[in-house]
Amino acid sequence: MNYKFSNDRPIFLQLSEYIEADILSGVFAEESPLPSTTELSVELKLNPATTLKGVNILVDQGLVEKKRGIGMFVVKGSREKILKKKREAFNDEYLLPLISIAKNLGLNRDDLIKSIMEIYK
Repeated sequence: MNYKFSNDRPIFLQLSEYIEADILSGVFAEESPLPSTTELSVELKLNPATTLKGVNILVDQGLVEKKRGIGMFVVKGSREKILKKKREAFNDEYLLPLISIAKNLGLNRDDLIKSIMEIYK
């Protein structure tokens, strides 16, 4: 794991996002175990409480489950949940503002699609 943490946001949030990205990319496959919080803490040189807090975000989101006595596992369907969440965030953060700006510029739907298709080539 080559996670690089920045000082601008809480580390536990960044950790949960890194693990989420690793689930999405297949580093941690669905129904496979995650490294223990102790292993993560040692490898990443993090406080164990910070590590646990980051992993618990994923538990709360239903992406990871705790199996008593054997560890944390990626829940089946987690990848699709993450994709759905990221698509919704993309729409909210990029598409809706883009559409609003396009309307303010007097561009209609066809103009906007044409512009996007030219860039997307």
